[in-house]
Amino acid sequence: MPTITREQVKVPVDVLPEARETYIDNYLAATRNTGRLMLFACDQKVEHLNGDFFGEGISPDDADPEHLFKIASQGVCGVMAAQRGLVARYGADYPDINYLVKMNSKSNLVKTAQDDPFSGQLYSLDSILSMREAGVNIVGVGYTIYLGSDYEAAMLSEAGELIAEAHEAGLIVVLWIYPRGKAVGDHEKDDTTIAGAAGVALCLGADFVKVNPPKPREGQTETQAELLKRASTAAGRTGLVCAGGSTVDAQTFLSQLYDQIHVGGACGNATGRNIHQRPLDEAVRLTKAISAITLADATVDQALAIFKGEQDFTL
Repeated sequence: MPTITREQVKVPVDVLPEARETYIDNYLAATRNTGRLMLFACDQKVEHLNGDFFGEGISPDDADPEHLFKIASQGVCGVMAAQRGLVARYGADYPDINYLVKMNSKSNLVKTAQDDPFSGQLYSLDSILSMREAGVNIVGVGYTIYLGSDYEAAMLSEAGELIAEAHEAGLIVVLWIYPRGKAVGDHEKDDTTIAGAAGVALCLGADFVKVNPPKPREGQTETQAELLKRASTAAGRTGLVCAGGSTVDAQTFLSQLYDQIHVGGACGNATGRNIHQRPLDEAVRLTKAISAITLADATVDQALAIFKGEQDFTL
C-alpha cells in the first residue's frame, strides 16, 4: 500500500506556521496516510433534494439520513463530505468519521435554461472552527464552483478567500468545479474544459479538485482515462479526483476507477450515489472495494472480491 510520511506532505505556504502540524494531521487523516483521497460525497440532499434518496432502484435504507453516517462509520473512507447542519445533527454519535464540511450548495430546481448556476457560501468558516473546537472531527471544507456561469466571479472570489482562511486554520480544501452555463453549452465534459477547471483549482490553492471525468468528443480516439490525464497534469500539486456519477454496476464502476488512477493520473475518487443508494451491508463493502483500489493499489479483481464479501479490507 502506498504511504507517505509527515515529512512528505507538501504544506502550502499559506498555512500559518502555528497551523502547520494541524494541516499535516488533517491531510494524513483525510488521505489515510497515502496522499490519495477517498471522498464519500453526502451533499446531495441539498443538491438533488430527495431524488437521490428515495425511488425505484434505491434501497429503502437510503431514506434515513443516518444511513450516510452508518456507511462512513462502518466502511473505509477518507472523508465524509456533508453540509454543516447534517454534521451538526449526527456528528456527536459518529465522532470517529473524518468530516469535510460543504460550505455552499444549491438545489436542482432552477435549471440552466432558466438561469446560469450560482451557489453561494451558506455559513462562515468561524462557525466550522467553532464546531471543531467543540470536538467535531472536521479535517477540511469544500466548495463548488460553476466555471463559465454568469456568476463565476462571485464563486471564484468566495472560494479563494475560503481557501486562504481554511489553510490559515490548518484545514484542507476540496473544490468541486463543474463548468456549466450558457457560455459552456454542451462542452462541459470536453477534455480541454475539464483540464481548464483543474488548473483553476490549482491557481486558487485547493488541495484537491473534484471534476467530472471527460467525455470523448466525436473523432477522439482516446479513452476517458487517457483524456483525464490532461486534467490531472494541469492540476499540478492539486490532487484531482473524479465524481462518481449515477449508480452503475460495481464491476463497471471499479474498472473505471482503476483506469482513472492508473491511466488518468487521478489521486482518488469522490463517490456518493454509487455508495449510499445501496443497502447498508452492500454500501459498506463497496466503500472497502473502492478504498482498496484508491488507497492500496488493489486490482479490479481483488476489489470485486472485497465487494462480494469473499475477503475483507481494512486500513
